[in-house]
This record gives sequence, structure tokens and C-alpha cells, in this order.
Amino acid sequence: MGDILVRDIPEPLKREIEQAARKTGQSLSGKAIDLLRKGMVAEKEAKPGPGLSAWDNIRSALAAENAVDDEFAEIMDEIEAERKRDFGRPIEDFE
Repeated sequence: MGDILVRDIPEPLKREIEQAARKTGQSLSGKAIDLLRKGMVAEKEAKPGPGLSAWDNIRSALAAENAVDDEFAEIMDEIEAERKRDFGRPIEDFE
């Protein structure tokens, strides 16, 4: 296993980690590793997945707020499908 030296940790944060470690019976290093691991998992889960369109991301945000009705979603799906059909189409000659 490797080591990491983290400099300039604010004293209140260090005390908070120490107190959390004592509560769970962990060492300071063990608790820091646990917190880093949880932070990495949370960061990965917070990122949108690759390959999602802007509309997919917006729709999921709006759907969570119940702001997207079915008719609007169908229209946006049709627009997205039409946009994707344009990929690979030859560019018109403007001369």
C-alpha cells in the first residue's frame, strides 16, 4: 500500500476526523481512508453517465420535479431522433 501526505489540513477538520475515528474505534488513518473512499464513491455517482444527451440530463432533472409531461417528452424525443439522423449526411455545396 502507498502513503499520502496531506499538508495544511485545518485544525478543526483534523479534530473532527479524530473524534469520528474515536467514535467508531478506528485509527485516524483508517478513518481518513474511509472518508476518502466514501468521497470518491459519491463523486463518481454524482457525475452523469457517458453517452447521455443534454436532453436526457435535463429530462431527468425536470422529471424529478414533475415538470415534464408526456407530450413534451415525446416532442423532445422526436427532435433528438431527427438530430441524430442528420449525422453523417453530406454537407451541401454552397458555391
